[in-house]
Amino acid sequence: MHKKNIDTAMVLAAGFGKRLRPITDKMPKPLVKVGGRTMLDRALDVLADGAISKAVVNVHYLGDQIVAHCKTRQDIDCTISDESDAILETGGGTVRALPLLGDAPFALLNADTFWIDQGEPTLQRMIKTFDESKMDILLLLCRVEDATGHTGGHDFTMASDGRLARAKNSDGAGYIYAGAAIYNPAIFDGDRKEAHSLNVYFDQAIAKNRLFGIILENGHWITVGTPQGLADAEAKLRELN
Repeated sequence: MHKKNIDTAMVLAAGFGKRLRPITDKMPKPLVKVGGRTMLDRALDVLADGAISKAVVNVHYLGDQIVAHCKTRQDIDCTISDESDAILETGGGTVRALPLLGDAPFALLNADTFWIDQGEPTLQRMIKTFDESKMDILLLLCRVEDATGHTGGHDFTMASDGRLARAKNSDGAGYIYAGAAIYNPAIFDGDRKEAHSLNVYFDQAIAKNRLFGIILENGHWITVGTPQGLADAEAKLRELN
């Protein structure tokens, strides 16, 4: 098994959070508090607990607030990838940040979803599982019953060896993509820097049999999309605590 140390992560924090308005009219979504803690801090907490020493945080909408907030973190080195000129979506934002991320595999988290571990830290499990000799991307997945706020269908099905395929939602089988992954940066070599989705790379990895998954165990995943979703998340956190 060929492994490199993973000590850097990308945090996607540039979105508009339109569905969470009016809360996000004057505040970027990653700085909305859930259970008394901002979603961005919850993401950075996961990284710090997973022995990640550097986070690259991309910013666009109300980015100055996120830049200022990152300066308050003393336990992790936060570097800003500035997209104030034009938002690049998840794929373009990651490509722009590559010079800051380095040439070793890196973790990636959405700043508007998070999970509560009730056992071994999930990110540490992901890092131990990632094997770049056979994986381009390792995705964190969760079961529908372990999620709060998810309104869509299933995203992926998993084979016995961990390989993933797109779910056919009509059959009711599969898992949700939980907004966290580990990437081999080589898959982005020479790729475009305009706005595009990371879904492009998921499909490319599937075509090569190099997209793998790991399931959230002993934990609960939360996504906050709307004001009602925020209320549901608060209620779930009270239940878990």
